Amino acid sequence: MSYNLLKGKRGIIFGALDENSIAWKTAELAHAEGATFVLTNAPIAMRMGTINELAEKTGSQIIPADATSLEDLQNLVSQSVEILGGKLDFVLHSIGMSVNVRKGKAYTDQNYDWTQKGWDVSAVSFHKVMQTLYKQDAMSEWGSILALTYMAAQRTFPDYNDMADNKAYLESIARSFGYFFGKDKKVRVNTISQSPTPTTAGQGVKGFDGFISYAEKMSPLGNATAQECAEYSITLFSDYTKKVTMQNLFHDGGFSNTGVSQEVIEKF
Repeated sequence: MSYNLLKGKRGIIFGALDENSIAWKTAELAHAEGATFVLTNAPIAMRMGTINELAEKTGSQIIPADATSLEDLQNLVSQSVEILGGKLDFVLHSIGMSVNVRKGKAYTDQNYDWTQKGWDVSAVSFHKVMQTLYKQDAMSEWGSILALTYMAAQRTFPDYNDMADNKAYLESIARSFGYFFGKDKKVRVNTISQSPTPTTAGQGVKGFDGFISYAEKMSPLGNATAQECAEYSITLFSDYTKKVTMQNLFHDGGFSNTGVSQEVIEKF
């Protein structure tokens, strides 16, 4: 069912890897709701995934870009505005990566070069994306910029490792840049704090299955799926959420406000 919520809107979607990705599902839904957009991912991620399929399905062009490279981002933004025929109404930042996690380094035994790389890709890239959009004046008034995060930014999940710090930094950037984007350009900036979701990226975290079933038992409404996250994202790109900005929005079936649930008590 389509409501034409994004009719005539233009955007950029970062980070669609395969059909399990939240960014992938958001792109499909944005297309169904009338938006046109450019897809982008890091060249290496593009080789791993199936983004061409998505581009075909949604009639979108792909512009490869390393989100940590200002040069790539400047090219991405100016090309997108040209391809789409005007300023952008929405941008989804769905990027995260920890080399320490990938290579099995404990939080107490970081390789700091890897820490820095993960921080650049997962958090600072959001600042770089926004700074590029801001300097090029590429966003329409009442546009919407969104990044995806996780509750490990507020509470400790031991196996989430340095990604927790990356997400905390990401959320801070959303608030800080959100102020300037709101004041100067009338653009809103938010993060969605999503339930643990079985995406290709999510499953890289140690003990992930335990994570998911625990969150499921703790959340009164159960975990939010990738599809449901896409649906929430679309509402935040729509004109119905114009005054929502600088927020970290928990999309987690109530997990974040639950102390303990009956199911968890019974389990122990």
